[in-house]
Amino acid sequence: MKVCVVGSGGREHALAHVLARTSDVVVSPGNPGMAHPIAMTDVPVEEIEADLFVIGPEVPLVDGLADRLRAKGRNVMGPGADGALLEGSKAFMKEMLVDAGVPTARYAAFDAMQTADALDFLETMPGPWVIKTDGLAAGKGVLVAQTMDEARADVKSKLSGASFGDAGRNVVIEEGLEGEECSLLVLFDGARGVPLLPAQDFKRLNDGDHGPNTGGMGSYAPMTHVSRELVDEFMAVSVEPLMAALRRRGIDYRGVLYAGLMLGPDGPKVFEYNVRFGDPETQVVLPLLSCDAAELFMAVATGTLDQVPAPTFSTEAAVCVVMASPGYPYRTSVGDPISGLDDSGQPVHPVDGVTVFHAGTSRPERGGPFRTAGGRVLGITAVAASLEEARTQAYQVAGTIGWDGALLRGDIAAGAAGAAGTARQAAVR
Repeated sequence: MKVCVVGSGGREHALAHVLARTSDVVVSPGNPGMAHPIAMTDVPVEEIEADLFVIGPEVPLVDGLADRLRAKGRNVMGPGADGALLEGSKAFMKEMLVDAGVPTARYAAFDAMQTADALDFLETMPGPWVIKTDGLAAGKGVLVAQTMDEARADVKSKLSGASFGDAGRNVVIEEGLEGEECSLLVLFDGARGVPLLPAQDFKRLNDGDHGPNTGGMGSYAPMTHVSRELVDEFMAVSVEPLMAALRRRGIDYRGVLYAGLMLGPDGPKVFEYNVRFGDPETQVVLPLLSCDAAELFMAVATGTLDQVPAPTFSTEAAVCVVMASPGYPYRTSVGDPISGLDDSGQPVHPVDGVTVFHAGTSRPERGGPFRTAGGRVLGITAVAASLEEARTQAYQVAGTIGWDGALLRGDIAAGAAGAAGTARQAAVR
């Protein structure tokens, strides 16, 4: 089977890496760190011939790429523009949650003409307050405000367009949910859904969950204390009702649904849905997949999940540590030479079970060093017999790679690994 992965980041590198176990893979446009046997192409996606297209990022999904490919008779893993609106508009997502009866945070949506109403709404809720841009903001359009002054300032900045331009001129204001975060990736073929391993993402920039929200500074899987019975509860309460609501609207959703769940004292509540594989969760969930990813993804695209075996996973654990450029998640430097990588983009000092996924790198000179080309640059993913071992190996390799001002958190999976998977990561979203 020939598979085309659309995208260029760490998520797409992980997708291509796993798909290449059984299939011929081409990535459009890819990045220079995606080593053989993965091929890169600059041919427009709609002109590529492939048996299956797997669309990684949210922007092309929201822009309708899956629809255009399907109109050409292609098999596509990724929702059309109508389903992708779940991520393209947070206000629409919250509307769908209410329609489906899925537990979520109290909220209200406001546009630029309703600034006074938005500020008044803040006064009706206790803190912390969660202010989200309605449109796409690369995972950085969310502020968890701890003080009323901070919340009011952020609402004014977003609605004025100062923070995120047009994406922020509509906002969703939510009550803060407290508890433990869980990321659940679910494959849907239009009629049925199949969950993958639960994972945990670390969104804040700094250790201890301090600092600004980012696209994700690391992750681990599986969450060993999240049982299969609890995953079944997530599906029944938080996922399947949404898919039923989409079907009622005539939306044929074929792709990945990312459910961001907060596990609190009142049971699981959804704080976000995404319409694609999460990043960096993909970098820990998919390497643990022990079945044929291409066969599974083709079943999603063709509506035949009931005709293939349920996904299976190894008994190992995976930890991903993200390395980012100085200034992330705001303005970052680019072009800094990266030390510690060999000619294929993998560690000069390799460790068994560790793979470096390239998220934002370039290589302007043939045979020259890889260079930084974005905020999140590398994802160091280790697969080992235990979370503690995987965590140790990921940080061991991360310590051999660097550039001026490189950023990384030092506590990815620390609680879970240190307490044999029984610890909880407290969070507010």
